[in-house]
Amino acid sequence: MAEFSKRYRCIVPDFWGHGKSGPLGEESYDLGRLAEDYRALMQHLGIDAFSIVGLSVGGMWGMELALRHPTCVRALVLMGTFIGAEPTPTKTLYFEMLDKIAVLDTIPTPMIDQLAPIFLGPATIAEKPALVDAFRADLAAFDAEQIPTVVALGRAIFSREDRLEQAASLPVPTWVIVGEHDKPRPVSEARQMAAAIPNAQIEIITGAGHVTAREQPASVNLILRRVFGKSAEQGDS
Repeated sequence: MAEFSKRYRCIVPDFWGHGKSGPLGEESYDLGRLAEDYRALMQHLGIDAFSIVGLSVGGMWGMELALRHPTCVRALVLMGTFIGAEPTPTKTLYFEMLDKIAVLDTIPTPMIDQLAPIFLGPATIAEKPALVDAFRADLAAFDAEQIPTVVALGRAIFSREDRLEQAASLPVPTWVIVGEHDKPRPVSEARQMAAAIPNAQIEIITGAGHVTAREQPASVNLILRRVFGKSAEQGDS
């Protein structure tokens, strides 16, 4: 944001039930509705065409939006994400976590201790203690009002439909970025996506885990400069 807001209009809405965004009014939700929410936001702002940089679930709903409204999306960056169906082992693990969280008022410290080494690369944990502390603090900050939305969206995310086949017809320029040590969304999944999407470019960020843009911002920004440069050639700003 600090880098690209100097030249571009950057819009980073808080996820439902996160930051300052309110909770969902109902528990039933899916990625299609989430994608339409973000398109409605852009329409409200009077923006007809835009690039999407989506980390994790951001890439999932970003692909959903691009498939539904390809003329709106000038470029799509899929970062630390997977547009296929969630593999059974991780789906089972995450649903078990969500079931535990659903009956609590906060995310407990033992679960935070479990999540930090999953989401952050070993180099980040060893060399960037402030980032690790900030990640832990973000998880600990969720309160009772937010928990139902976190759980509902988690269930929608991990029960998502497979979009790899549909991605074969995607006309949007696409970049796939993945951290070298991303455990939730490993390099093998990134390669699978890049192979499924026409002319997609793949970039592997050395030393990063899942939260790529915060762990290795300089490397990510270098790639995004190329992405936005290509997008600008098509008239996007």
